[in-house]
Amino acid sequence: MSPMNLRPARLLLAFVLSPFTCLPAADSTLRPNILLIVADDLGYNDVGFQGARDIPTPHLDRLAASGVRCTDGYVSYPVCSPSRAGFLTGRYQQRFGYEYNPKWDATAVTHGLPLSEATIADSLRAAGYTTGAIGKWHLGAHSQFHPNRRGFDEYFGFLGGGHRYLPGSVAEVEIGAGKKATTTTDTEQTSAILRNSTEVPEVGELTTRLGEEATASVTRHARDAKPWFLYLAFNAPHTPLQAREDMLLKFAALTDERRRTYAAMVATIDEAVGRILAALDSTGQRDRTLIFFISDNGGPMTKRNANASVNSPLRGQKGDVFEGGIRVPFLVSWPARLPAGRTYAPSVISLDILPTALAASGAKRDAKLAALDGMDLLPFLTGQNNSAPHARLFWRMDGGEAFAVREGNWKWLRTYQNAPQLFDLATDLGESHDLAAARPEIAARLAAAVVEWNRGLIPPAFGNNPFGGLINRTGLEKNAAP
Repeated sequence: MSPMNLRPARLLLAFVLSPFTCLPAADSTLRPNILLIVADDLGYNDVGFQGARDIPTPHLDRLAASGVRCTDGYVSYPVCSPSRAGFLTGRYQQRFGYEYNPKWDATAVTHGLPLSEATIADSLRAAGYTTGAIGKWHLGAHSQFHPNRRGFDEYFGFLGGGHRYLPGSVAEVEIGAGKKATTTTDTEQTSAILRNSTEVPEVGELTTRLGEEATASVTRHARDAKPWFLYLAFNAPHTPLQAREDMLLKFAALTDERRRTYAAMVATIDEAVGRILAALDSTGQRDRTLIFFISDNGGPMTKRNANASVNSPLRGQKGDVFEGGIRVPFLVSWPARLPAGRTYAPSVISLDILPTALAASGAKRDAKLAALDGMDLLPFLTGQNNSAPHARLFWRMDGGEAFAVREGNWKWLRTYQNAPQLFDLATDLGESHDLAAARPEIAARLAAAVVEWNRGLIPPAFGNNPFGGLINRTGLEKNAAP
């Protein structure tokens, strides 16, 4: 019998195994495809599975129902590019100096993901995966940072941090909620759409096109002998607020024009995800595809580039170490291994995506690389391990102007010139009751943990600190220690 004739039998054997049985990593036909879908500036409460009522997201809801919804899912930074540097490397990005968005400058050799860092695509490609990236890159505009040089065999998208959605339109930059948007001729918003390194015409609404490219990739690689990894990075619903007319009509009942356009943009993401799921179903790949869905950070409700998002019941927004900036919708689905319809409460973080994908695939990182900060979530999401994946999670922003740490339900934070605060997230999800004075022993313990964690980080490698430079470790200890 030929190898191709054996393949269906092997797949059938994999599917009849218990969903909690480890799949052998040695046989590529049993290794899962891996799909990482990332929304940009999506509000915590702006999809159906999170409780949104004015923005139906049936396809994302179906994805949630097919797997595990992590209610306390975090990203490692509350701003776009550093967050991506974290989840694509599985490491706190401050360990390699990535703490600001990079310049949109093709000559800037330091403004991008350091070449010393390996990406998830590097490891999966070395393990025999076909690797692709679609959409927003935002990890450096210089040619040395191009996705094709960072582990991705195939790339379609744009290299900057934002892009207009409608060809020929003028990108609008929101100065703040309720204020008149100003227009810009920012070259980043109108930068080239690339297929690998070749410029291609702008055709149609961008989110729709990114979804079509992803659907085509899923279909094209369905019969490959090799498994695939696809990183689909939407720039929606980041500003500029632009959407297809037919999608806008679906939300005509929303009287707030900005919210109506934002809703149409989120619905367009959902539509694209629906097409991709349908392609996985029709090609027989769904059961053996591990899918992650997250946002890169919380929604920016009132700050620059505000997009009419809603983060309730959380406090804060993009750019904050309050929950609204760092806690995001977080889904993991793999029908062959993970239970369907499960809600998982212990804290997880986007840094966990890489080690989880490597464990599922059997891929190994180069032993010479620095250690990961993320954890393989599979034993936790299947119920094989009932402990919490992380004893503590940490955040540092703007070179040390803001810090946060979560330990169980306790969260300690210090933001800029404000005094440290302590919250019990089990009873105060909105972070409105500061318990630092009432529970000084907990505040002191967590402050000391932040000091120790910070010793393993380095100053930002690029970017400008609006507060006058990097806070030094002596300053941190003075402000954070008990």
